[in-house]
Amino acid sequence: MNDAPSPTTFAQRVYLVVAAIPYGRVATYGTIARLAGSPRAARQVGGILCQLPEGTSLPWHRVVNRFGTLSRGGDGYQQQLARLQQEGLLLQPSVPIDLSLSGWQGD
Repeated sequence: MNDAPSPTTFAQRVYLVVAAIPYGRVATYGTIARLAGSPRAARQVGGILCQLPEGTSLPWHRVVNRFGTLSRGGDGYQQQLARLQQEGLLLQPSVPIDLSLSGWQGD
Protein backbone atom coordinates (compact mmCIF):
# COMPACT_ATOMS: atom_id res chain seq x y z
CA MET A 1 0.00 0.00 0.00
CA ASN A 2 1.22 3.51 -0.82
CA ASP A 3 1.85 5.57 2.32
CA ALA A 4 2.28 8.86 0.46
CA PRO A 5 -0.29 11.45 1.52
CA SER A 6 -2.92 12.27 -1.05
CA PRO A 7 -3.31 15.89 -2.14
CA THR A 8 -5.75 17.58 0.20
CA THR A 9 -6.58 20.85 -1.53
CA PHE A 10 -8.22 21.42 -4.86
CA ALA A 11 -5.21 23.49 -5.97
CA GLN A 12 -2.84 20.61 -5.20
CA ARG A 13 -4.99 18.24 -7.23
CA VAL A 14 -5.06 20.73 -10.11
CA TYR A 15 -1.25 20.91 -10.08
CA LEU A 16 -0.99 17.12 -10.26
CA VAL A 17 -3.44 16.86 -13.15
CA VAL A 18 -1.80 19.68 -15.14
CA ALA A 19 1.62 18.09 -14.56
CA ALA A 20 0.30 14.89 -16.16
CA ILE A 21 -0.75 16.48 -19.48
CA PRO A 22 1.55 14.91 -22.08
CA TYR A 23 3.71 16.89 -24.49
CA GLY A 24 1.76 17.65 -27.66
CA ARG A 25 -1.65 17.39 -25.98
CA VAL A 26 -3.97 19.88 -24.31
CA ALA A 27 -6.74 19.70 -21.74
CA THR A 28 -9.60 22.08 -21.09
CA TYR A 29 -10.19 23.90 -17.83
CA GLY A 30 -13.28 21.74 -17.38
CA THR A 31 -11.33 18.53 -17.91
CA ILE A 32 -8.78 19.61 -15.32
CA ALA A 33 -11.57 20.44 -12.86
CA ARG A 34 -13.24 17.06 -13.44
CA LEU A 35 -10.02 15.10 -13.04
CA ALA A 36 -9.20 17.08 -9.89
CA GLY A 37 -12.52 16.06 -8.36
CA SER A 38 -14.66 19.19 -8.86
CA PRO A 39 -16.30 19.00 -12.29
CA ARG A 40 -18.00 22.39 -11.97
CA ALA A 41 -14.86 24.31 -11.00
CA ALA A 42 -13.40 25.21 -14.41
CA ARG A 43 -13.16 28.91 -13.51
CA GLN A 44 -11.33 28.08 -10.32
CA VAL A 45 -8.79 26.11 -12.35
CA GLY A 46 -8.14 29.26 -14.37
CA GLY A 47 -7.70 31.27 -11.18
CA ILE A 48 -5.26 28.74 -9.76
CA LEU A 49 -3.18 28.69 -12.94
CA CYS A 50 -3.08 32.50 -13.07
CA GLN A 51 -1.39 32.52 -9.68
CA LEU A 52 1.48 30.19 -10.58
CA PRO A 53 4.91 31.64 -9.83
CA GLU A 54 6.95 32.94 -12.73
CA GLY A 55 9.31 30.31 -14.10
CA THR A 56 7.18 27.38 -12.99
CA SER A 57 7.88 24.07 -14.70
CA LEU A 58 4.19 23.13 -14.65
CA PRO A 59 2.93 22.88 -18.27
CA TRP A 60 0.12 25.39 -17.70
CA HIS A 61 0.28 26.39 -21.35
CA ARG A 62 -1.39 23.08 -22.28
CA VAL A 63 -4.67 24.15 -20.68
CA VAL A 64 -7.14 25.77 -23.09
CA ASN A 65 -10.80 26.70 -23.04
CA ARG A 66 -13.63 24.38 -24.09
CA PHE A 67 -13.42 25.63 -27.68
CA GLY A 68 -9.76 24.67 -28.04
CA THR A 69 -8.63 28.28 -28.05
CA LEU A 70 -6.60 30.41 -25.68
CA SER A 71 -8.40 32.52 -23.13
CA ARG A 72 -7.40 36.09 -23.85
CA GLY A 73 -6.78 38.74 -21.27
CA GLY A 74 -4.05 37.15 -19.22
CA ASP A 75 -0.46 38.28 -19.11
CA GLY A 76 0.68 34.87 -20.32
CA TYR A 77 -1.26 34.88 -23.60
CA GLN A 78 1.76 35.45 -25.87
CA GLN A 79 3.87 33.01 -23.87
CA GLN A 80 1.14 30.36 -24.06
CA LEU A 81 0.74 30.92 -27.80
CA ALA A 82 4.50 30.57 -28.38
CA ARG A 83 4.77 27.40 -26.28
CA LEU A 84 1.83 25.73 -28.02
CA GLN A 85 3.28 26.66 -31.40
CA GLN A 86 6.60 25.08 -30.36
CA GLU A 87 4.71 21.87 -29.61
CA GLY A 88 2.98 22.06 -33.00
CA LEU A 89 -0.47 22.45 -31.47
CA LEU A 90 -1.58 25.95 -32.35
CA LEU A 91 -0.27 27.19 -35.64
CA GLN A 92 -2.68 30.09 -36.03
CA PRO A 93 -4.23 31.85 -33.02
CA SER A 94 -7.58 32.20 -34.80
CA VAL A 95 -7.87 28.46 -35.53
CA PRO A 96 -8.94 26.29 -32.57
CA ILE A 97 -6.96 23.22 -31.54
CA ASP A 98 -8.86 20.10 -32.60
CA LEU A 99 -9.70 18.64 -29.21
CA SER A 100 -10.80 15.35 -30.78
CA LEU A 101 -7.19 14.86 -31.95
CA SER A 102 -5.09 16.68 -29.36
CA GLY A 103 -7.36 16.79 -26.35
CA TRP A 104 -6.30 14.84 -23.27
CA GLN A 105 -8.91 13.34 -20.97
CA GLY A 106 -6.58 11.85 -18.40
CA ASP A 107 -5.95 8.63 -20.28
